[in-house]
Amino acid sequence: MSIGEVLTLLQEEFPDVTISKIRFLESQGLIDPERTPSGYRKFYGTDIERLRWILTQQRENFLPLKVIKDRLADGSPDAPAGPDSASGTGPAGSTGPLPFSPDGGSDPAPAAAPASATGTGSGGTAASAGSKVRASMPAGELDDADRPQPIWMADLAKSGRGGAEAPRARKVQLSAEVTEVNLTAAELQAAAGLTEESLRELEKFGLVVGRAMGDDTYYDGDALVIARKAASFIDHGIGARHLRMYKVAAEREAGFLEQLAMPLLKQRNPEARRQAVELVEELADHGHDLRAALLRANLRKHLDRA
Repeated sequence: MSIGEVLTLLQEEFPDVTISKIRFLESQGLIDPERTPSGYRKFYGTDIERLRWILTQQRENFLPLKVIKDRLADGSPDAPAGPDSASGTGPAGSTGPLPFSPDGGSDPAPAAAPASATGTGSGGTAASAGSKVRASMPAGELDDADRPQPIWMADLAKSGRGGAEAPRARKVQLSAEVTEVNLTAAELQAAAGLTEESLRELEKFGLVVGRAMGDDTYYDGDALVIARKAASFIDHGIGARHLRMYKVAAEREAGFLEQLAMPLLKQRNPEARRQAVELVEELADHGHDLRAALLRANLRKHLDRA
């Protein structure tokens, strides 16, 4: 199958999927379709099953791409087998590719869709009753108490952005791990409890910033934390424009810390960069505590006066 045919096959189940998103997933190493001598992508049944599973995890569990990639690499029980598995490289019952035409070419006779990662196919039966709960199981099949927690929550907790239950040495950490969540706008809204209008307002005032990838925009872990905190203000009737003071203060503080670290960064060697990161993280921590203490002192003064 060509990438255009794969898009047609999946779009009814995943309305937000686009060709650019499929290419983005390939660029991140989550899928690896075969290439023809002329450079066109050729998707087999196992490629489509893998892609369907990835999209399901993103939509229903808000899984960051790193976690999805790790689960695929580790052979997670509910993850589909790779294209080089013993089950073959084509659709079920076949060892050849699905009908293929170059990207955007004419459509051949439609092929039957492979079984989804949920363990059921068209006319198939579900997994045995004793099997573990699947991430793709419809919400109505589980009680709220039994429903598994979305993995992005654990990912944020691990990175230290999810709350006090994941303490770490630094309150402010600049490592890349904390931004490895990748959410679409719809996923960000669901995860943060925002309406589409509220998210647009936060973007308008520069509080939430997405990363464009083709026709799509993705939001990282920092954007998720900002959106969730902003949602709490919005719940109290405080609009996005009133939150700009936090953005302005953060930008001024970041500029000040950048000036302090610049002599180390100009040395252009790994050790100097490590020292610069440690300096900025340490001073950012001190700034965090100083800001909290000053805020407490001012609030106490105003409340005592009232």
